Amino acid sequence: MHARFAPVRDCFYDLFAAGRETGAALTIWYDGTPVVDLVGGTRAAVPPGAVVTAAGADDPWRPDTLVNVYSVGKPVVALCLLTLVDRGLVDLDAPVSAYWPEFRTPATVRQVLSHTAGLPAFPVPRPAETVADWALLCADLAAAEPEWTPGSVAGEHAWTYGHLVGELVRRVDGRPVGRFLAEEIAGPWRLDLGFGLDAADQRRCAALSYADPAWPDRTRGEPGSLRARALDNPPGGRDVTMVNSPLWRSAEIPAVNLHATASALARLYAGLLAGGTLDGVRRFSPELVAEATRVQYDGPDLVLDRRASWTLGMGWEPDGSWGMGGIGGSSAWADPERGYTFAYATSRLAEHDRVDELVEALHSCL
Repeated sequence: MHARFAPVRDCFYDLFAAGRETGAALTIWYDGTPVVDLVGGTRAAVPPGAVVTAAGADDPWRPDTLVNVYSVGKPVVALCLLTLVDRGLVDLDAPVSAYWPEFRTPATVRQVLSHTAGLPAFPVPRPAETVADWALLCADLAAAEPEWTPGSVAGEHAWTYGHLVGELVRRVDGRPVGRFLAEEIAGPWRLDLGFGLDAADQRRCAALSYADPAWPDRTRGEPGSLRARALDNPPGGRDVTMVNSPLWRSAEIPAVNLHATASALARLYAGLLAGGTLDGVRRFSPELVAEATRVQYDGPDLVLDRRASWTLGMGWEPDGSWGMGGIGGSSAWADPERGYTFAYATSRLAEHDRVDELVEALHSCL
């Protein structure tokens, strides 16, 4: 690591020393080159307040450790559909029903990608195990009435986003979105990430754990609210018993169960920041990247309950950066103005203050 970025390294390891982190990875590219690539802690789940045992210490976090990064995966599934847009196979302003005939909501592909389609929650209450039933959840969405007129307002499609976008990929291309990602993006760009892990990749996963056992309730929002409905059907998405299970890890739930390394996420954004070409391999046209990272909606978000700016799959910040954070603390984005990409992948479910402090340290170095 370049000495210039020593404050970032120190901040990263201070999180472990203070007990705020138990297992995580951080990768930063600057000016087209990786300058920070750190891992720390263990892959084992550590209860709040527990001391890491000798057994836990024997399972260190490695550069190839995969972890569930929640909504950090939304831009990744969006890029699968945008690949088909780039190839002229999907029109952003065509109705979804042009590709998915059973789909009743009069939303366009662009509205689905920018969280304005009006389907932020699965409409039929389903049991937890249906997280693995792709066809059932997509059929529920196809038959649903929208919560608002598509295009009129946004509400993060917290769980439904991956099924809406991924089913469009499957309808047009024929491949499930996990296979499409592996063959069309992750493979060519050498990205260690994916949806729907096989047994070998599951053995590389870190176990998610709570910094505070009250975290699932705290993140739900008011009972019965749109946010609660969006996050809790099917139930179990913030329950470590579920998200650490083979059922969850093997399923394709693209809005919330991308498993990735920090280095893969920073590398992905480096390719986008370079206009769609990485190590001489072009996956996207510069025009597609420009459209994908342009603000499509700016205004109230009914699920987040705050103002939001959405591109085609990413959040956009006032400093011009674009990317996505995940509930629990993982995050990845590109900052075109400052010339860096940043990825933090953690198994410790808590707030985003860890990322805030790392960014502050990074900006002090630039």
